[in-house]
Amino acid sequence: MISSDGHRTSHHLTLMLERAVSGTEPGVKFECKHFFSGAAAYVNGRIFMTLTSVGLALKLPPASQAVLIGKGAKPLRYFPKGPIKKDYVVVPKPMASDVDSLAPWIAESVLFSQTVPKARRARAVRGRSAK
Repeated sequence: MISSDGHRTSHHLTLMLERAVSGTEPGVKFECKHFFSGAAAYVNGRIFMTLTSVGLALKLPPASQAVLIGKGAKPLRYFPKGPIKKDYVVVPKPMASDVDSLAPWIAESVLFSQTVPKARRARAVRGRSAK
């Protein structure tokens, strides 16, 4: 199942996912949501792919990142001086527009995302006020 939040980039990501994950097991829930200035794809509540102004990024294990970097991928950095997102690479534009060559990488990203512990959200400390 794939759902989208109605944003144009989310729609594009949803269409790409429909083609790339067409043989996925029933009961696996894919979602596309607005994310910064683009969209993010989630499987069972875990993010695995983003599409923003910096490009299409996949969450992958280090060995797979190395293979893609050898094919022209770049580490993901949302802002020029921002930190590198260690689990992600931005795929080369020709690959990002070719769903057939991208599909195995998306499948690997889906699987890898399910093995990475969910990030914990910072909790507000009670009794303290922001100054």
